[in-house]
Amino acid sequence: MSYFKKRKHAIKFALSGLVLAFQKEVHLKLFAYIGVTVCVLGFYFGLTKLEWIFILSAISFVICLELFNSAIEKLCDVIKPEQDPSIKYIKDVLAASVLISSIYAAIVGVIIFFPYVKAMI
Repeated sequence: MSYFKKRKHAIKFALSGLVLAFQKEVHLKLFAYIGVTVCVLGFYFGLTKLEWIFILSAISFVICLELFNSAIEKLCDVIKPEQDPSIKYIKDVLAASVLISSIYAAIVGVIIFFPYVKAMI
């Protein structure tokens, strides 16, 4: 199989995983909705290139961690379906990473959008 065919298949599998995750993961849908809303506000306020870099990085960071969290949680459920303190620890730490990234994204949003909102008032 050629190099480009392999890449095509890899992209196909990645997009399939993204579609599946959006179909099954409620929090992922919520984060995507918030991300789209923030982007609409970014266009409305006319963010600078640097502001866009921070906003898009924060959104991507949260969504990537949520995808990672979802995948590892599913893996844990397959490996050990019954309650287990070690699995609980893994899931809780993963959830904490998503929480921290969400707080970071919110802080970035406030820092960037506050001056624009303040100027409107």
